[in-house]
Amino acid sequence: MLNTETYPVVLAEKDTYNTIGKKRQFAFLPPAVEFYSKLIRIVINSGNLAKQGKYGPVEWVKSSLDILNALESVGVHFEISGMSHLTSFEGPAVFVSNHMSTLETVILPSIIQPRKEVTFVVKKELLDYPYFRNVLKARNPIVVGRANPREDLVHVLEEGAKYLGSGRSIIIFPQKTRSNIFNPESFNTLGVKLAKKSDCYVVPVALVTDAWGNGKKIKDFGEINIKKTVHISLGEPFKVEGSGSSEHNKILEFISAKLKQWNRADCIEDTSSEKNERF
Repeated sequence: MLNTETYPVVLAEKDTYNTIGKKRQFAFLPPAVEFYSKLIRIVINSGNLAKQGKYGPVEWVKSSLDILNALESVGVHFEISGMSHLTSFEGPAVFVSNHMSTLETVILPSIIQPRKEVTFVVKKELLDYPYFRNVLKARNPIVVGRANPREDLVHVLEEGAKYLGSGRSIIIFPQKTRSNIFNPESFNTLGVKLAKKSDCYVVPVALVTDAWGNGKKIKDFGEINIKKTVHISLGEPFKVEGSGSSEHNKILEFISAKLKQWNRADCIEDTSSEKNERF
């Protein structure tokens, strides 16, 4: 256990991070078997620490980095950019991101936490996972369900404002569920509303994380495809003015532009035919 105020590695010391020179140790094993065996050990260890009340910010970043290293060790390549934006403004922020897989939930803390104290808005069912629930609870997330979206909206706005007021940033995935396809029409405005209410910055986050696929039976345990590159990019922070409509569109445009830049336009849902049918 670290028991220190110093993070083991600060990825955001530079603007970019790229996987370099990583070779597989056990190439005879399928990547998924090798990775998940490592992941389970990391989660169990972290869960035990959390249960003992010994899982603080430093431990959270360490376990996040351990998972990043585990993914790299089986052949997954990372390209992370825009991290210099984390030190370009004072105070907390609302990080608004598209949501593809479990990967961003466990990797984003290693990027953001060393620069901005942060937590997530998470769905209640994640607290049902053995060991992982202890980890989540230790980081005091804002928990929402799916039964009553209106109540969830009020809860996030009220609790989120308290967190941001105390200097703690929040990561929000405005999509209804994880999906390999980015559909702007299903991307709600909760992040923008929260930032406006709290008069804090919004940081758009674009990502492609389908190297860690969604499973058919257990969503968090899907295929590990080492042929796909993981892309994560943090955009320029901005404040919300007026109704927030233009700022919401700015987030959507940032994510779409990054997906195209990464040659992953296949991840953007084509809604042109749907729109044409409406007229």
